Amino acid sequence: MVTKEQLDQFFGSEVFGVIGASANREKFGNKVLRVYMQHGKKAIPVNPKEKEIEGIPCVESVEDLPSNVKSISVITPPAVTEQMVHKAIAKGIENIWMQPGAESVAAVEKCRKNNINVIADGSCILVVLGYRD
Repeated sequence: MVTKEQLDQFFGSEVFGVIGASANREKFGNKVLRVYMQHGKKAIPVNPKEKEIEGIPCVESVEDLPSNVKSISVITPPAVTEQMVHKAIAKGIENIWMQPGAESVAAVEKCRKNNINVIADGSCILVVLGYRD
C-alpha cells in the first residue's frame, strides 16, 4: 500500500515525466498527462513517435527529460518498463510511479535496490489526484 510519505515525495517534483504518453485521448497514457494538467502540474510527455501531445512538446526518451524532472509516471508494458527503469536510474530520476499494468517484479526490485521511491502497488494516479474527463 502506498504511503503518504511516498506520495509527498513523488509530488515534490517541479516537473513530471509521463512515459508512454499517448495522443489518443481514450488511452491511459493521455489521461495521466491530462490529470497533471488538470491539477496545475507541469508534465512532459515522453513518446518517440509524437511531436506533441495535448499541445505540449514531447521528448523521445527518459534521457531527454530536463534535469528538474525527479518523478515519472510510467504507462508502458512491463517489458518496456524494465528497460525504462534502467535509463531512469542513469538519468537521476528519484520517484517512479508504475501505473496498473506497467509494473513488473524485476522493475520494482531494480528501483528498490537503487533507492528509488517506487509506487507499484496498483495505485492509480488518476484516482489519487481525481481525474475528470
